[in-house]
Amino acid sequence: MGCPPITAAVLDAAPKLAAIVHTGGSVKSHVTAECWERGLVVSTAAAANALPVAEYTLASIILAAKGARAVEREYRARRARVDLLVEHPQIGSYRRTVGVVGASRIGRRVIELLRPFDFDVSLYDPYVDAADARQLGVRLVGLPDLLRGNDIVTLHAPSLPSTRHMIDRAGLASLRDGATLINTARGALVDQAALEAELSTGRIDAVIDVTDPEVPPPDSILYRLPNVVLTPHLAGALGNELHRLATCTVDEIARFVSGKPFAHPVTASELSYIA
Repeated sequence: MGCPPITAAVLDAAPKLAAIVHTGGSVKSHVTAECWERGLVVSTAAAANALPVAEYTLASIILAAKGARAVEREYRARRARVDLLVEHPQIGSYRRTVGVVGASRIGRRVIELLRPFDFDVSLYDPYVDAADARQLGVRLVGLPDLLRGNDIVTLHAPSLPSTRHMIDRAGLASLRDGATLINTARGALVDQAALEAELSTGRIDAVIDVTDPEVPPPDSILYRLPNVVLTPHLAGALGNELHRLATCTVDEIARFVSGKPFAHPVTASELSYIA
């Protein structure tokens, strides 16, 4: 699946090629250094794909803050009244703390969507400075402080050698009791063996849309744990949301042929830190 790399040989066969407009997110698997070296301009529909992921994340954050999954399980098992005020006094989203890992397109959109709510939002991103954090309206913190200090942690960092297993055994152990970890980014950001072990204790909850490997083996405990919402890479653009990607792509082509710069360009210098 996917587009084959646009190598020097491909470019030699297409001497009039001037632009690459990608209908999906990451261009890393097919746009090569030769494309930029030959002066091509590159665009991606990653911004259009960011919206459904951010929406899914927002929904997951709100449901986690309300304790919806745990209460639903309890109600279904009991089949009788649940006294929420007495039995679950901690639930609710008022002044809950949310930690965002990565100010990517999706991470920034999540922050934007959280603004109307009474969440206290902090951010970890080594490429964001204090001025940018103020503009985003978040507190800039280190990763250990973010993991320790939030009720809900949501991951939006790219998958790079430097970010592999950035959420490791120690980081998972530092999460607050009852915290929720949301991963709609890439499975490799989290040490999956350590995650399974931590989730098995029932101490934390998780919303997992991506895993490493992409599909867990049939005997994975993730399929059975009641404190896990496990979905098969559902958050990104699917179904009728694909039309948004197509619209974004057509708009970029229209801009290009009319002599305007792309609204969503990708430069060679960005490859070292984007998804």
